[in-house]
Amino acid sequence: MVKSPPMQEFFRKMLVAMGEDPDREGLRATPKRAAAAWAYLTRGYQQDPAALLKSAVFEVEANHMVIVRDIEIYSLCEHHLLPFFGVCHVGYIPRGKIIGVSKIARLADLFARRLQVQERLTNQIARTLMDTLEPEGVGVIIEAQHLCMMMRGVEKQNSRMVTSAMLGSFHDSVATRNEFLHLSRHRSSE
Repeated sequence: MVKSPPMQEFFRKMLVAMGEDPDREGLRATPKRAAAAWAYLTRGYQQDPAALLKSAVFEVEANHMVIVRDIEIYSLCEHHLLPFFGVCHVGYIPRGKIIGVSKIARLADLFARRLQVQERLTNQIARTLMDTLEPEGVGVIIEAQHLCMMMRGVEKQNSRMVTSAMLGSFHDSVATRNEFLHLSRHRSSE
């Protein structure tokens, strides 16, 4: 018998521990599929935020608020290894440097694709943008639903967790923070 890679072997043993037969027709390829899925879901460990962002920073004379709203995020709770998912809103006020808009979404995805708690995820996105761009300020809000709270434990299906990180002027200025909060919630009339 050919030895399977460690993650495949882990999932095979997990099926046995649950009382399943990993050799039955529907489960034969499950260890391989599950290992591939987990490699994808945790790919953020193989990505470097500095390398991701360095090719997309541009010098521009701009000092107005830039907001990217409703970035979908999918992550795994480090406590129960269950998914949490929602949206991330990111804003910053440039001070001579901007970043390509897609890189903001990629940065959120990079940190989300690691075992996480929402509080850390929010801070990692904000801190990385602050350190990379050196803007006047950065704000990040994440609204997410956690399956560890919905499927087990208290089983509250309609609960959402909201976290925020406000750095620089987003922290120091009530007016700046309020503008960001207002614009991150504002929906255009469709």
